[in-house]
Amino acid sequence: MARAVESSDMTRFSAATPTERQKLFADAVLAHRERASPFCTMQAAPLDAGETDDGGNVDAGDDADETAASLPPWVQFGERTLNLDCTDAELDRLKDLVGEFPAFKIEQLESPEEAEGTNVRISAKADANRIAQFVERTFREVYDRPEEYVAWVTEV
Repeated sequence: MARAVESSDMTRFSAATPTERQKLFADAVLAHRERASPFCTMQAAPLDAGETDDGGNVDAGDDADETAASLPPWVQFGERTLNLDCTDAELDRLKDLVGEFPAFKIEQLESPEEAEGTNVRISAKADANRIAQFVERTFREVYDRPEEYVAWVTEV
């Protein structure tokens, strides 16, 4: 990131280390279940201008076209289902990741003609900690976020 994020910069709704993020994601899933809300949304911060992701890609900043691929990635969880959007390359990585989680299964792929990419629904019959592990790995491995990326919960 362009600036280091201090622990004091984090709130109970954001986190910047793998351990803190997993705890944040697990807490969001638990809060969602306790409140019986329709879903919870977890999001990774966008890359700063000139910053590279783990795949070595550079974010061009404000001058770049606002495409689905350049928007910050998000994962929603509700009713034992994860929902996310991804590009074709991200979908390939997601399929590999789902294969490592026996309690998770891709249930639906939808690619509307007017949209770039694919919306994916994954059944997740697992506890909050396992879901949190999957979400963390999704941001790191599917969306190529660097180890110190910032994540937050935007809706519970």
